[in-house]
Amino acid sequence: MTSFVGVTSFAAEPTPWQIDFQPAATPVMEQIRDFHQLLFIIILLISIFVLGLLLYTMVKFRAKNNPIPSTTTHNTVIEVLWTVVPVIILVVIAVPSFKLLYFTDVVPKADMTIKATGNQWFWTYEYPDHGKFTFDANMIPDDELKPGQRRLLETDTTVVVPANATVRVQVTAADVLHSWAVPAFGVKIDAVPGRLNETWFKATKEGTYYGQCSELCGVNHGFMPIKVQVVSKAFFESWVAKQRKSAGLNAPFINAVTVTAMKTLAR
Repeated sequence: MTSFVGVTSFAAEPTPWQIDFQPAATPVMEQIRDFHQLLFIIILLISIFVLGLLLYTMVKFRAKNNPIPSTTTHNTVIEVLWTVVPVIILVVIAVPSFKLLYFTDVVPKADMTIKATGNQWFWTYEYPDHGKFTFDANMIPDDELKPGQRRLLETDTTVVVPANATVRVQVTAADVLHSWAVPAFGVKIDAVPGRLNETWFKATKEGTYYGQCSELCGVNHGFMPIKVQVVSKAFFESWVAKQRKSAGLNAPFINAVTVTAMKTLAR
């Protein structure tokens, strides 16, 4: 079953000497990035304050300046401050943290569903809303890579979704623990045998996005990448039609939008 969908101009992938996140491609990842920046500022300010306090203490209270040590044992103001200030900082961190956890955990009303099953060592994908056609995605070996393809990231078939669509991803495993993770989407969820976990994403930019299994699953753990291509709605419908034909599903596909329109006309 072919899943060639053409070349897009944007791709999110690891880069040499990368020290920051990949460009955010979903609302979830945008909030993760914003929360990370907030934490970085808080950590930086705390580090500068502690460093300044240490330098001040070493200079002011060194033995040369204080031949007779102070016998002070308590300071009410300082003890209140070092209790209250950390509490305030933790509250500042907790509020956006809980909001982000809720936003990522609660799956909104989805436009479509994809089921991803982890195997040793490849992914199997099913489109239950589009006729339940399935395909396996195996990594392309180094000796079969074509010019421009990414080593350890390319797959022989590709997950295809439309841009600006809310996609529910149901994740499970057929053998051992795996983890379906795409950094640009802010998605990482374990695939557990006998259990169906779910997450979601809404890609806002057309392009190609790469991920990898993020749970140690055996000797070929590092060789089961994830490749997702975000395309226009028209291109996606055309791709679905081709996949259904390849799977022998010849009946016409009626999506949720069409069903709603038919019900409206019937009234």
